[in-house]
Amino acid sequence: MTTDVYLLDDGAWVSVDDRRVSGVGGLWRLADHDFCGCELADVLAEGFVEVGLEPPDVEARLSGQCIACGAQGVTGWLTVGRVDPATGAFRSGVPESVHVPRPRA
Repeated sequence: MTTDVYLLDDGAWVSVDDRRVSGVGGLWRLADHDFCGCELADVLAEGFVEVGLEPPDVEARLSGQCIACGAQGVTGWLTVGRVDPATGAFRSGVPESVHVPRPRA
């Protein structure tokens, strides 16, 4: 079963199988990250810059700004949701949860 994952509207949305599943404007809490100097960063998502599939995870890197210290940048890979390998159904992640980004490389 194939899963189509791509960006829409100049990086405003992550699309999975022609459905908008994650958009900009939300806060992503990051721990164990290299985005800024804050121990726990609250990053306001301003745009998705890259999207990918690391089965079963749908991942994205986003550009944004830490609302605590003002640092701007691009995150490592964040899980925006998961695709069930048996059914192909997508289940969104929770941006308000604490996320540990996978390194950018």
